[in-house]
Amino acid sequence: MKHNILFLITILLLVGCSKEPKIVLLETPKTDISESSFEELPNWDNEDYSKALSSFLESCKTSKTKVLYKELCSRGANTTDAKKFFTQNFTPYKIDTTDSKEDGLLTGYYEPLLKGSLTKKGPYIYPVYATPRDLVVVDFAKQYPELQNYRLRGRVNGNKVVPYYTRKELNGKALDADVVCYVDSRIDLFFLEVQGSGRVRLDNGEVIYVGFDNLNGYKYSSIGKYLIDAGEMSYAQASMKGIKEWCDKNPTKVDDLLNKNESMVFFKKKDKPATGSLGVVLTPNRSVAVDQRYLPLGSMLYLSADTKEKDLNRIVIAQDTGGAIKGCVRADLFFGYGDEAGNSAGKLKAPLKLWILLPKNNQKESMCEAR
Repeated sequence: MKHNILFLITILLLVGCSKEPKIVLLETPKTDISESSFEELPNWDNEDYSKALSSFLESCKTSKTKVLYKELCSRGANTTDAKKFFTQNFTPYKIDTTDSKEDGLLTGYYEPLLKGSLTKKGPYIYPVYATPRDLVVVDFAKQYPELQNYRLRGRVNGNKVVPYYTRKELNGKALDADVVCYVDSRIDLFFLEVQGSGRVRLDNGEVIYVGFDNLNGYKYSSIGKYLIDAGEMSYAQASMKGIKEWCDKNPTKVDDLLNKNESMVFFKKKDKPATGSLGVVLTPNRSVAVDQRYLPLGSMLYLSADTKEKDLNRIVIAQDTGGAIKGCVRADLFFGYGDEAGNSAGKLKAPLKLWILLPKNNQKESMCEAR
């Protein structure tokens, strides 16, 4: 039997409540799910339940996870049997792709390490910009609740708000913005934007963390897809490694290639490693980025992907989002920090099956308290 995620969680909130609860998951109206079981989850018996539980409890530090799982967060902290905790307290629901034009897809991302300097000097000539002072962000949520997940970005021109500059228009332009640092590679800087956060080893030996702060307001466009469509490489070659190799062989075409993606990311210095949209430090191999129009941040998922090297089957937590992550059965798995993580993330592109783990019906009273 199919359900809609919003409808199902609404039922859990409403049944047995003495007071009318507030329905909080308005951002997931499009996702159809079908009740499943742990026996139907691929390779469930080989899961590392303790690591999965640790990841869940880390996510429980956030308000969004607490809204979804409230009492189960404290129950999980006191359990002595991680596997039994999952099987006794949750029901898996298969996320359906019936209405999707494409099958599910799993990709990977990581926290890159760049070389840089706090001052501009050779070879550190590419600025990592903070949010420009003339960038305006308009939030319509109060007046139009249906637009709560959308922001209008632009700049003021006279008495009008007009689109902000594209990547091409910003190339070589003196921005009214602070520079977090300078790095030695425009390609590595571009992929830092794609990943959303990273580390920079400065020329004085210090390592700083940088993370997403804002956008120029344009949709993300894949340069890998452009190269495929242009006949420059095959689908299998269009990994981060393959794109970097293409750029090394075609240095005069790099600027034109990067400009195909009009979107540009602005950064800020951070005091801790990669943190997702949920607000917690990401856990390698357990944190995923999802499309929050379909899946709520903070939710626990089970993914199954058939890769060329090995199958991936595990519990993960929806702790991040990304401009390229679109659709209900779509996830980006975080691999961690460094070159090894980058190699693993760069080559992952596999068909995906996805389940969401929701509290059993007998948890309705605890869900009811999350008003």
